[in-house]
Amino acid sequence: MQEKELNEIGNSEREDIEQIQEEPEDLKRVTPWKRQITIRGLLASLVIGIIYSVIVMKLNLTTGLVPNLNVSAALLAFVFIRTWTALLEKAGIVSIPFTRQENTIIQTCAVACYSIAVGGGFGSYLLGLNTKTYEQAGVDTEGNTPGSTKEPGIGWMTGFLFVSSFVGLLALVPIRKIMIIDYKLTYPSGTATAILINGFHTPKGDEMAKKQVRGFTKFFSFSFVWAFFQWFYSGGEQCGFAQFPTFGLEARKNSFYFDFSMTYIGAGMICSHLVNLSVLLGAVLSWGVMWPLIRGLKGDWYPETLSESSMKSLNGYKVFISISLILGDGLYNFLKILYFTATNIHAEVNKKKLKSSAPDNQNQPLDDLRRNEVFIRESIPIWVACTGYILFSIVSIIAIPLMFPELKWYYVVVAYVLAPSLSFCNAYGAGLTDMNMAYNYGKVALFVLAALSGKNNGVVAGLVGCGLIKSIVSISSDLMHDFKTGHLTFTSPRSMLVSQAIGTAIGCVVAPLTFFLFYKAFDVGNPHGEYKAPYAIIYRNMAILGVEGFSALPHHCLQLCYAFFAFAIAANLLRDLNPKGIGKWVPLPMAMAVPFLVGAYFAIDMCMGSLIVFTWHKLNDRQASLMVPAVASGLICGDGLWILPSSILALAKIHPPICMNFFPSR
Repeated sequence: MQEKELNEIGNSEREDIEQIQEEPEDLKRVTPWKRQITIRGLLASLVIGIIYSVIVMKLNLTTGLVPNLNVSAALLAFVFIRTWTALLEKAGIVSIPFTRQENTIIQTCAVACYSIAVGGGFGSYLLGLNTKTYEQAGVDTEGNTPGSTKEPGIGWMTGFLFVSSFVGLLALVPIRKIMIIDYKLTYPSGTATAILINGFHTPKGDEMAKKQVRGFTKFFSFSFVWAFFQWFYSGGEQCGFAQFPTFGLEARKNSFYFDFSMTYIGAGMICSHLVNLSVLLGAVLSWGVMWPLIRGLKGDWYPETLSESSMKSLNGYKVFISISLILGDGLYNFLKILYFTATNIHAEVNKKKLKSSAPDNQNQPLDDLRRNEVFIRESIPIWVACTGYILFSIVSIIAIPLMFPELKWYYVVVAYVLAPSLSFCNAYGAGLTDMNMAYNYGKVALFVLAALSGKNNGVVAGLVGCGLIKSIVSISSDLMHDFKTGHLTFTSPRSMLVSQAIGTAIGCVVAPLTFFLFYKAFDVGNPHGEYKAPYAIIYRNMAILGVEGFSALPHHCLQLCYAFFAFAIAANLLRDLNPKGIGKWVPLPMAMAVPFLVGAYFAIDMCMGSLIVFTWHKLNDRQASLMVPAVASGLICGDGLWILPSSILALAKIHPPICMNFFPSR
């Protein structure tokens, strides 16, 4: 992205904010930072964090695709507190005003909570340690050693999250002013969230908020009732609306059917059309073409005696081709973001050298000056950040090798020494492109540690080290997004950091409990079930690949992997070289990779969400722009909330009374 394009983003951001920024009461005198964090706000954050933890855990364990829900969390925070204050008013109790700062704090705390469920490894590197994933990867595989397992447990998972999650909070705090004010990084997700919150808390925004709240409530109710209704017909394997043969019974065998999932439809409404169509293309290419052809080569490419779930048969092609697409896309974007970051920092340094020593504050709009003043005034002492980082690092360096002896303490020391610079690169790139590349940093650590630790320790060391690096790099980037939101809503950085820490602490407790709700109630990790947890087997096989090399691949798989790796690089290159021409039609390899392993059903749902959004914009563009986030959030939250009672019913051995299934007429 060129400097001109960045300036255009900055100008459009300012115009959006100025259109809704009028000077309401909560901006005439900004509330002190300690009063921005309220008891009702923390309760709201807890409830929203739990709801979204359940939702994203379902997405993690089914497809692994989780859309950005920051804007949705801000909307739900507004709904929660406005409902709270309305009920108190009816009871004759006067409550304190609901400000944009409080709205921002709730959103930050709730997002920090559910982010642990997203990135805590419950569907990837931590779950990849369990026995079921070990068996799926092939007990006869040389690098997949018998002792390289650790069964999920609430105790050790909670401990691992606590010792690994808080370090990232402090890695970039000393340079927050440079990132937000000096470099003026846009952080698109943080900016979009701020614009929504600012819009709610203006006189003009009140009517808009009421419409969104009504839309959210209506579709939340519909989604919850529909999920409840579907449950009655799912009393057995492959029963219910989730197995409806929309395109015929033969297509259903290859996972092409519409499963009536409001969660995926809502996710499709939030994701871009390109993401959804890329997922559909990947589904057609894999389940429509490649897997039937490879299945027909049984006895030639792989032994007939092997089951399809073996890593040396069809499942091996599914897993390793998915890995090649993910690695090709990740490597390209990783190098691109590093180059992009380096060139932009170099340009900023040169620009500062050319500027005169006179301050240019006089050329800035008054609102920008006020935002900067609030952001700088509520400073976080550097010694606090540095001391905290060192203390948390020492705890982690001692605790993690005790929990996982395969990962030596000196590897953890190196990780924490390198973490601030890696976090800076990732946060800078995310500020420009909105792409959080933390998983790619984690994958690099996975391969390096797996190779260095050898066959006996490589798999466990690689998976745990991956989680360690990914956690630090991701959380520090998320905090910068939140700082951007706080900067635009006049929220104190101190209150943002405290709310992020509170949300992280809540998430470290809620996420393992949410995971075990699924783990005990459903068959998690079953490749033929609903909760396939595709990234668990992918990450374990990445670690095996790091230990063993290409000998882990089934016959002729290496050539296919080379082809798809090259395709991922070429697709990204074409999109960047010609973004306004053919590049805008080029599919996203990362999105294509998911259905290769999971199946095509969720791609149908997400494309249905895209179709709804496309049609709505054609019929009434203004209404669609206003209501799509609210409707999508309602669909996701209603369906997601039903998981709680359905899990409780499953744990209590109460099964649905009816099995609805479909058979050929002859």
